[in-house]
Amino acid sequence: MLVRNTFPYSRLLIFLGGAVLAIAVLHLFSSQIVYRTPQMSPVLFPVMTIFLMIFHILVASFMFMKYLCDKHRLYLMAIACAFGGSAVLMLGTLSSYSEWLMCTSLSNINYNDALIYYFFRNIMMAVLFICSIFLYTLRHRDIHSVRNHIIAITLMVGFTLGILILSWFYSSHHPRINLTIIDNLTRNFTPLWHNYLIGTLITIWCLTLIVMLVITRMRNIFWFSGYFFCAFFIFTLCLLLPADSIAGYSWYKSRLFETTATLFLIFVLLCDVFTLYRVSNNKYQSSYQNSIRDPMTRLFNRSYFYDALTKQMAKVSSASPVSVIVCDLDHFKRINDRYGHLQGDKVIQFVAGVLQDSVRATDVAARIGGEEFALLLTNTHPDAAAEIAERIRKTVSEHDEQSSNQSLPERITISVGVFTATAQEKEIEICVQRADEAMYQAKENGRNRVEIWQN
Repeated sequence: MLVRNTFPYSRLLIFLGGAVLAIAVLHLFSSQIVYRTPQMSPVLFPVMTIFLMIFHILVASFMFMKYLCDKHRLYLMAIACAFGGSAVLMLGTLSSYSEWLMCTSLSNINYNDALIYYFFRNIMMAVLFICSIFLYTLRHRDIHSVRNHIIAITLMVGFTLGILILSWFYSSHHPRINLTIIDNLTRNFTPLWHNYLIGTLITIWCLTLIVMLVITRMRNIFWFSGYFFCAFFIFTLCLLLPADSIAGYSWYKSRLFETTATLFLIFVLLCDVFTLYRVSNNKYQSSYQNSIRDPMTRLFNRSYFYDALTKQMAKVSSASPVSVIVCDLDHFKRINDRYGHLQGDKVIQFVAGVLQDSVRATDVAARIGGEEFALLLTNTHPDAAAEIAERIRKTVSEHDEQSSNQSLPERITISVGVFTATAQEKEIEICVQRADEAMYQAKENGRNRVEIWQN
């Protein structure tokens, strides 16, 4: 039966509500700053542009590094090109404030060049965003060869460089190419801006947002940051739509709004990094635990036991002894032969649970063989180790089929050997060997008993 992949309208409502709330808060914040600093308004624009340029460089670097970590995410390179090219165009915007850069008065500002860079920056980012969305749909397909990546990245970088060159020519750097969006004398927008250009920018960002919503279907927090970014750009353009002159507050409010919105985007990306780190760390911890634990009993394995014993032997002394307990199930082969290996596994798991419940958090309980277990007890003297061993032996022998919830087919016993080290041994295997010898002595003396190694 086919399951219809319906659009997640509930997530869309959450996004719309969050976008409206975020835009309202940022708009109020930007308005308060601009209205409270009227004397700083001419200086505020290049300062905000510098901050915005730095933020875009950070986002571009972040996307590039994520691509290097996972080459199947080719779509990230389109976003990296978008923000990297945007940073370069903002550097061109700052060149329009040449007197400010030279720390002189702001009497001669080329507003037309600044808006030309702004227009081309919007076009470039929107097109590269759409490119990244379509590359996202191909992430699981067999297209990720070095050749294909080189071709795709070359095209994206080429498009970005093409936009940069066009914006450079259409600004005041080529005598035969002229694009007038603002009259620098009156600071008023021309009909070209009001009738065509700003409507084109709003349309292309709305198209980008729709394509992003339809294709990505609001799957993860990464694309949510893209949705918000598109919504923020649409709103900044709507701020400029009714303005007749660049001398008003709208231009500064839109730039401050874009700056704070980009900072919000960086925050969302940091949340995405934290999520990825948490998932990666959980996988690492799970993998590490699987590497040091016995898969059936979840006790530590033989390798970890010897590593822990090596570390403890480096600190052992008469005041801080280390005790090793080795125990082995009695007549375990008969359990396997009579009841089967599945029942034998249940017996081993039951005994492992008894051992785990009998040690402290600083101790180590391990399975070092088929039906052989070992305990590493830190700061434990011989008498205390013997008491623990006896308690374990008694607990195991007192259970039968009913009291063990059918884990044991019959009453079982174990033989236990104990050795306590009060001085460093040349070879740590000697500690286990001596506890093992004591355990075999317990078997020879009738089984179901505890023996302490005697020199």
